[in-house]
Amino acid sequence: MRSWDEPKKRKARVEIIPMIDVMMFLLVFFVLISLNVIPALGLKTHLPTASSAQELKPQNKAVITIGLNNALQVDGVNTSLEELPTRLNAAKKGSDKLTVVINSDSGVEVQRLVDVMDNLKQNGFESISIATRKQ
Repeated sequence: MRSWDEPKKRKARVEIIPMIDVMMFLLVFFVLISLNVIPALGLKTHLPTASSAQELKPQNKAVITIGLNNALQVDGVNTSLEELPTRLNAAKKGSDKLTVVINSDSGVEVQRLVDVMDNLKQNGFESISIATRKQ
């Protein structure tokens, strides 16, 4: 009697290498997307340039952003010129000295910048810096 060999049934295998590739692709995709979304949270400004720009040391600071079309933000929160001292006083930590950094778009009128600085001086803020980028 003749017998035929039946083909061996192959068990299904789970291939893990393509699954790892897909997971790495998704990880890289989400990291790159999140990096591009983060800067879009505040006002977009083009800083003026200065040849004598310096790095600021870490300190207790608040960043005021003056944008085009009368936009004004304190640490990313929209505010008005009248509310500015209240927000900055809330940002002070106890009796620590608060350094105010003004991040102004290069297209903002000088009078708007002077108005903000004048308001700060009248309300007792002495340490004021203007953010620039190195030329």
